[in-house]
Order: sequence, then C-alpha cells, then structure tokens
Amino acid sequence: MYRIFIVEDDMTIAGALVRHLEKWDYEAEYVKDFRNVVERFLEFEPQLVLLDIMLPFFNGFHWCQEIRKISMVPIIFLSSASDNMNIVMAMNMGGDDFIEKPFDLNVVTAKVQAVLRRAYAFLGPVEVIECRGLVLKLNDAVANFKGEEKELTKNEFRILRLLMERAGRIVSRDELIEKLWESDEFIDDNTLTVNVTRLRRKLGSIGASDLIRTKKGIGYIIE
Repeated sequence: MYRIFIVEDDMTIAGALVRHLEKWDYEAEYVKDFRNVVERFLEFEPQLVLLDIMLPFFNGFHWCQEIRKISMVPIIFLSSASDNMNIVMAMNMGGDDFIEKPFDLNVVTAKVQAVLRRAYAFLGPVEVIECRGLVLKLNDAVANFKGEEKELTKNEFRILRLLMERAGRIVSRDELIEKLWESDEFIDDNTLTVNVTRLRRKLGSIGASDLIRTKKGIGYIIE
C-alpha cells in the first residue's frame, strides 16, 4: 500500500483528500503541525507528497527544499496560485507535477497514479520501502536511488530490507544472521560481513554511499 503525505492548510480539503485516497486503497495522512512538517514526513515515510504552496509559517517551496535534502519521493504541488511563475518555481524546486485549485478529486487520483507509475516504474500494485531517498522494490529486489537502479542478491535484499524497516535503530549482527538463515546457504559472521560489503558497494554505485553505518561490536544502522 502506498503512503501519501498531504501538506494542506485547508483542513476541509485535507480531510476530503484523505477520505478519497483511502477509497483507492492508499494510506493517506495530512499535516496538523505546520512547524514540524519534515519530522512527521520522516515518521510517516510516504511514497508521495501532496504539497500546497500557501502554508502557515513557511510556504510549500521551503518544505519542498527541506524534503529534497533527505528524499527523492515524488512531490505534487497543489495551489490556487497557478500563474506560470509559481508553476515554474514548483518544478525548479523539485516538484514532479502541479494541480490547480479548485480541483476534481478524480483528477488528483489520476495525477497521483501517473506520478507513482513514473517514479516507481510499475504497471500494477507493487510494494516499496523508502528511506533517505533510497527506494527498495520488494517484488523484484531492486534498489533505486535518484533514478539509478541496482539488482540485489537474495541475501543483500534481506539485509537491506531489515535495515530499512528498522531505520534509525541498530540491527545486531545476530539478528541479521538469523534473517539470512532463511536462505538455503550457510551463513556465519564472516559471510554476513562479505554480504554487507557487497551491498554497500552496490549502493555506492548508484550514489547511496554511506547509507549503512557500522556500530562497532554491535551491528549496523541506517540513520
């Protein structure tokens, strides 16, 4: 299920968007505290953001820039300020599309589906995990970072999935070895080290270097 993060000042519109998107089997949430948009974004880990331009405290362009510092998740701007200058700024700030207010909810759905298809390259339902701009496609064991992709081996996929699911927390070497024991091959401490090294090399080749950090004597973490 794709998660959609809504940053919209009008709570009536935000609520309507949530209800409509949930009918299409998306998980949707809207911001209530406009001082802490990025913090809630990181907690929710969405696959797409609907972002208004006119917001309390800081405008949508500011929050787009802040999100782009940590994630390449698709962003669709929503705004009644639909003059050419705002549209150009939205695209230059890192937006993926622009929807003019007032809008039809079915148009929003169509735009969301189109942007998700472009971003995650799928023709039907697919599960992904996103963290720090890295997208892990669960159905085909592919890591995607800023449009660059790398196929992972079975063990590399299992390691990365567990670390991404536990982002911000240390995963012990014992936990990882236990996870890898689900495979048909023998896994020991040295085998884990080799697999992590290969995984880091692959992630580095698509620009996601230093994503996985070692906690000496304990395990690994994606911070």
